[in-house]
Amino acid sequence: MIKLKTQKEINIMREGGKKLAQIMQELTKLVKPGISTNELNKAAEGLVLKYGAEPGFKGHQGFPCSLCTSVNAQAIVHALPSDYVLKEGDIISLDLGLKYRDFYSDMAITLPVGEIDYETMRLLKATKKSLKIGIKKAKVGNTIGDIGNTIQRFIEYRGFKVVESLCGHGIGRSLHEDPQIPNYGKRGKGEPLKEGMVICIEPMTTIGSPNLIKTEDGFGYTTKDGSLSCHFEHTIAITKSGPKILTEL
Repeated sequence: MIKLKTQKEINIMREGGKKLAQIMQELTKLVKPGISTNELNKAAEGLVLKYGAEPGFKGHQGFPCSLCTSVNAQAIVHALPSDYVLKEGDIISLDLGLKYRDFYSDMAITLPVGEIDYETMRLLKATKKSLKIGIKKAKVGNTIGDIGNTIQRFIEYRGFKVVESLCGHGIGRSLHEDPQIPNYGKRGKGEPLKEGMVICIEPMTTIGSPNLIKTEDGFGYTTKDGSLSCHFEHTIAITKSGPKILTEL
């Protein structure tokens, strides 16, 4: 069941989303050769607590950490932090959620570590742009299919693939709520978008095959063919005046 939010609830989620965006901005500054993903996780948890919130992922379905740190082809999403030390040429996806005044916010970015090759940077730029144009479709009167179709067409036109086995989601008092928000679809199909819906749009893309397998730790997913992948995410409120990004400064 889709739970519509009141303006007061959206305002609270905006407060939490702004805190999350500030934290992600600070984490971005730490991403450089020589730092381990465990250190990034520790920093993320400390910042969440500093900003008066709670880690959104820690303990969710048994996940033991606050931050998902997916590096290179090791995972596309939900990777556990480890002793792995970032090096020049890596890419890393940071996926972080927090709980503030009983409401969740969720956000993800993929970052280059130093200089990366041209094709990988093209993937990152395309995925980030696909999120931006997907958000523009998140308005009253459109459908979930309009969002997914826009993302899929943009990514595939550039020679990449969207992951179809994972998707975005509704969010609110629970981290994952209805409806599901796929990164593919048909125009005009799927659930109509209504004022008061709050959703996470999160394109997940690959250079190679979009087929995924579970990682050995049981939490993450990686591409079956070992190709590089990318992930961006924002929390979005559907309002009568258009989509509002809650996880930005």
